Amino acid sequence: MIIEMLIFLVTLLIVYCIYVHKSIHYLYKKRGIKYIPGVPIFGNALKSTFRKKHFVEDIDAVYKKFPDERYIGYTQGTTPIILIRDPEIIKSITVKDFDHFVDHRQFLSEDVEPLIGSSLFFMKGDKWRDMRTTLSPAFTGSKMRLMMPFMTEISESMVEYLKDYALEDIDVCDLMRRYSNDVIASCAFGCQVNSVKDKENEFYKTGQSLFEMTTLQRTKLILSMYFPSLAKNLGLKVFKEKDISFFQNLVKDTMEYREKNNIERPDMIQLLKQASQVFIFFFAGFETSATTLSMTIHELAVNPLVQEKLYEEIKIFQETKGKLLYENINDLKYLDCVINETLRKWSPALIMDRVCTKPYELPPPREGGKPTKLNPGDYVYNMVNSIHLDPKHYPEPDVFQPERFSEENKHEIKPFTFTPFGIGPRTCIGTRFAILEIKVLIYNIVLNFKILKCEKTTDPILLQPHEFNISALGGTWVKLEARTQQ
Repeated sequence: MIIEMLIFLVTLLIVYCIYVHKSIHYLYKKRGIKYIPGVPIFGNALKSTFRKKHFVEDIDAVYKKFPDERYIGYTQGTTPIILIRDPEIIKSITVKDFDHFVDHRQFLSEDVEPLIGSSLFFMKGDKWRDMRTTLSPAFTGSKMRLMMPFMTEISESMVEYLKDYALEDIDVCDLMRRYSNDVIASCAFGCQVNSVKDKENEFYKTGQSLFEMTTLQRTKLILSMYFPSLAKNLGLKVFKEKDISFFQNLVKDTMEYREKNNIERPDMIQLLKQASQVFIFFFAGFETSATTLSMTIHELAVNPLVQEKLYEEIKIFQETKGKLLYENINDLKYLDCVINETLRKWSPALIMDRVCTKPYELPPPREGGKPTKLNPGDYVYNMVNSIHLDPKHYPEPDVFQPERFSEENKHEIKPFTFTPFGIGPRTCIGTRFAILEIKVLIYNIVLNFKILKCEKTTDPILLQPHEFNISALGGTWVKLEARTQQ
């Protein structure tokens, strides 16, 4: 009897998914939107669901299929989504008509995952506006100036550590996660850890546990993304309770200790007092900063001419200005170019997702087409990586060419075609912090070491299949040769 019931339920689910799949096709056809049919249950995300491709590569396949369309249909699981390809429409959605698209898609319910679901990223409407206003003072230039010494100290400590491993194969991804971990521990949580020496410290282990999901956790996450109502009804929790509790208790204990002992430290926990906001800062900042650092170092290893040009700038800077400070770090113009080019090729943003919150009319998807009416609850994905790699916007997009962002050339970059941290009112609140921690470490590594390819260094760089995180297939491995200081 139980077996028959299971067969019946599975059959019912399959029939339902096929029905929904056909309904989505009908919706696209009715609206005159071009699309790739995909498959029931998985839609256009079959390969990335089973880690045969990266999530962004599944999206990019649909993006490239219709090069002359302003927007197209994409099906993620059983959810219809409109992919916006046109920079002018992206401008309208993210800035001009932002009031119609205030919210992110919430695939992790606050009822089930309160620490994630109640964070700034998933907050909606006026609640989001109020929290954004409350948190913004934590990310001003004056706050970054106070936190830069923490970054510098951690960076210099890492350089000293690396001197003992010159000309050995270095696992850059692991190293960058440890740096990013220590920076966030210090600047956001007020904790001092050294993850390159104390490799098994609790802060780092807990952070890794959040990102290294088990098969069961991945399944729960996919269900939450593809079938949010079902996941909510089932009460599916993606993250381990002990990991969530660690960060909750850390914030609580730190604040209590400081209040009791009248301690003030110029870090973010003073303002990010709610556990959910400190946690999302860790969750959003840990992997994305580590990713950008890893991919920058990888690109410098396989592009030695770019690396030498960057080294010459850094060497002259050190000779003329001495110490790297918040007041002079922006004088390193080529460093800016290198980081921006990394963010163009390997942006951790992937997409800018938005939910329609008020009825809206998109212009026709093509000449001669008809406008598309969006209703509250409809999803749009404003493209990031696909636009960054579109030869229409960036000639020879696979070539690592920092000069694209030079003072002489950056005027050629079309507005809304470079959005690695998003754009508009919901742009990443931690952008200034992320760029600063990346600059500080790249400056110190290039100043002290020549980054060399080793046998494990992949060239060209290909993407590791994953749902979200950007990393090189096979990892990022290099050798570091100590520079002789003049």
